[in-house]
Amino acid sequence: MIRLSNLSLAPGQETKLKSAAAAMLRIPESRILSFALRRRSIDARKRPDVRIIYTVDVAVQGNESAALARANCPNAALALPEEPYRIPDLINEPALRPVVVGFGPAGMFASLALARAGLRPIVLERGSCIEKRSEKVQAFFSGGSLDPECNVQFGEGGAGTFSDGKLNTGTHDPRIRYVLEQFAAFGAGQDVCIDARPHVGTDVLRDVVRNLRSEVLSLGGEVFFDTRMDALHVEGGRLTGIEASGRLFPCSHAILALGHSARDSFRMLQRSGLPMEPKAFSLGVRIEHLQSAVDLAQYGRPRGKDLPPADYRLSVHLPDGSSAYTFCMCPGGYVVAAASEEGGVVTNGMSYSGRAGKNANSALLVSVTPADFPPGEDPLRGMEWQRSIEQRAFLAAGGTYRAPAQTVGDFLSVPAVSPVVETTYLPGTVPADLHEILPEQVCSVLEQALPLLGRKLKGFDAPEAVMTAPETRSSSPVRILRDKLLQSPAAFGLYPCGEGAGYAGGIVSSAVDGLRCAEALIQSVNSTDISS
Repeated sequence: MIRLSNLSLAPGQETKLKSAAAAMLRIPESRILSFALRRRSIDARKRPDVRIIYTVDVAVQGNESAALARANCPNAALALPEEPYRIPDLINEPALRPVVVGFGPAGMFASLALARAGLRPIVLERGSCIEKRSEKVQAFFSGGSLDPECNVQFGEGGAGTFSDGKLNTGTHDPRIRYVLEQFAAFGAGQDVCIDARPHVGTDVLRDVVRNLRSEVLSLGGEVFFDTRMDALHVEGGRLTGIEASGRLFPCSHAILALGHSARDSFRMLQRSGLPMEPKAFSLGVRIEHLQSAVDLAQYGRPRGKDLPPADYRLSVHLPDGSSAYTFCMCPGGYVVAAASEEGGVVTNGMSYSGRAGKNANSALLVSVTPADFPPGEDPLRGMEWQRSIEQRAFLAAGGTYRAPAQTVGDFLSVPAVSPVVETTYLPGTVPADLHEILPEQVCSVLEQALPLLGRKLKGFDAPEAVMTAPETRSSSPVRILRDKLLQSPAAFGLYPCGEGAGYAGGIVSSAVDGLRCAEALIQSVNSTDISS
């Protein structure tokens, strides 16, 4: 195959891609025997002349090396073979089946790898299956009561299920292609393997996680929903079992994929003697603009029918070393209630696959380190700081799960001249001064960062934009330590994994870490002398 890159077409012209490939190679289109789209991205640097940039693989009639020489094109080369990802083969059959705690992205992909290796994992998930979970979350959005065991944070699919479902990552790992291929196979569609910034949408993600669960079950795995881990059993520095909802699951190997919001579990693990340390994370708000305004700023014109709703990724570093950035941007999305504890307000962003909502939203976050946390020796003091902010927001909202909200203009003391953006947050917002809810250092950074970010994206600091607070769960405030074999130093056979353990930051990187821990577990099983 010949790989062609930087094929540039106007939006809506993808049907002309094959002829453009033939023109790049200077051959008749009839000589192209097969054609495969590999990558697609949007180039809006010369707006309003927006272009779609493609990478394709083609097989041509005749000698491909000779065709390349005749074309003399710097954007054409022989496609190098890609080594497919392989789950390690299982050599030894362990006496006990492995356990996976948590069925978010890390736990799902760890379970999938273990099941495909023939290990028939037992999965423990504190929340409900996606069918029941969706009903409970929707009821909470509509003003119903919070279920602390099943919500936007807890349940099948993890926190990412109620998000935009972004599958891009800043990490580079050979497992990423495998993760994307599995998402495609389980219902996300082939576009996630092609688009430079793939997304699934919460509506499609629900089908994906259900299909992945079915695969694990078909291979002999078991999934126990509404089953919370309550205790570890460790003897002589080795894991011997996990207690969950009154039942003991004997095991010598377990993957701990808790997610970043399992605060009660973090405390239990601390009491059990697992070493952990405080970790940097981010705090801030959800900021909303009209999607049409973001489209105009990014494309230089209304997007029309041939371009997707525009997104953005922004960051700024201030002279004092502090920084602010946007995260989990949801084009055409919604701000949602993401609380998992009674008496606290948390916000997050979500969108459906069509991204058809009126507003765009993203997290606007300030990086904080353990030096910023309240003083003390508790490795979970960052977690407690998160909790105190969420509780302050709950009280500011009158003891309800409505969220405090403020316009950018009011926050910066700049008068608004346009109609205020109507927030999408359910179950509703209350006007509030966010300076009274967020830490002083976070507010100070946001005040300095907003005008600077407005220079990078026109209108980002528009006075009519709305900020809803707090966004506290962007990542874990703690790291559960593990050694070079990915196991806890205090419990041989226990693998802290994913975002909650402090080793990932998003759906794909969590899934990749789940695969890494599954590989390490399989290698440990293979190296065990089963005769001893």
